[in-house]
Amino acid sequence: MIGVLRYARIGRLAGAASGALLLGVLMTGCASPVPVFDNAQLTPATQFTRDLAKLPPPKGKMVAAVYGFRDQTGQYKPSPDSSFSAEVTQGAASMLVDALRTSNWFVPVERENLQDLLTERKIVRALETPADKGHPIAAIGALTPANVIIEGGIVGYDTNLRTGGLGVNYLGIGAATQYRVDQVTIALRAVDIRNGQVLNSVSTTKTIYSYELTAGVYKFVGYQNLLQVEAGLTYNEPQQLCVREAIEAAVVHLIVQGISTHTWDLKTAGDWYDPIIQKYAAQSNGIFNQAEVKVPPPATSGTPTL
Repeated sequence: MIGVLRYARIGRLAGAASGALLLGVLMTGCASPVPVFDNAQLTPATQFTRDLAKLPPPKGKMVAAVYGFRDQTGQYKPSPDSSFSAEVTQGAASMLVDALRTSNWFVPVERENLQDLLTERKIVRALETPADKGHPIAAIGALTPANVIIEGGIVGYDTNLRTGGLGVNYLGIGAATQYRVDQVTIALRAVDIRNGQVLNSVSTTKTIYSYELTAGVYKFVGYQNLLQVEAGLTYNEPQQLCVREAIEAAVVHLIVQGISTHTWDLKTAGDWYDPIIQKYAAQSNGIFNQAEVKVPPPATSGTPTL
């Protein structure tokens, strides 16, 4: 959130001393409400991050490969910002891998930069031949194969879904507010590597809010003395955090959907009634009252698990 002192202009005052004093008061009172410098910190956790970390344990973790999670919207920032800069983040694959690890249901393996990994393995193999023939050769392990491939991408970014504002002015003193609503949509699916079958697929949407508050004074404080002051406050919800939240929500729904369809199992069947599981199961069924969810716990015996 950035406080903006748009401008403070003082008309002709009675004397130079009084003008300098008033200017100093205005600049001091309308200083920025946030510090100019700040230290780096961990990305703040969302509610979906906490839900992922609190999910009941699975019967067995699945090895998941993420080859990419691309921006499929094809949208660029409007002018005059940039004609070649993408509207949404291009690092969504890293966010997806982090969400999979946080859930403790998947073991992500490196596939997005697979060529870099293979190059390093070639270097290790090239150094495995020792100068001393009697020295044992250090063996390099095999790559871990994946059980499922997590595919999808950012499929939609809609701007100006809703815009509006409100303002009032009385005797030269006024205030106004404006807002804008955007929306980002994520699609996520799990693919069985054995036959290419799409096991489960989900889509999540996150709304992005932006607003601006302004206030101003335009008034004569004397016969020939004009005072004009404007101040404003704007807030733009970070787009990358909204994309991350939508990805985390998609991962939670994907896990719960897989449990309900017996694609994968819980370690304990009774964990199906865990409040977190039931909350997302209710949303998937279009029921927002958790007490109305009547889905029985999945059976762990005889159910194939990836």
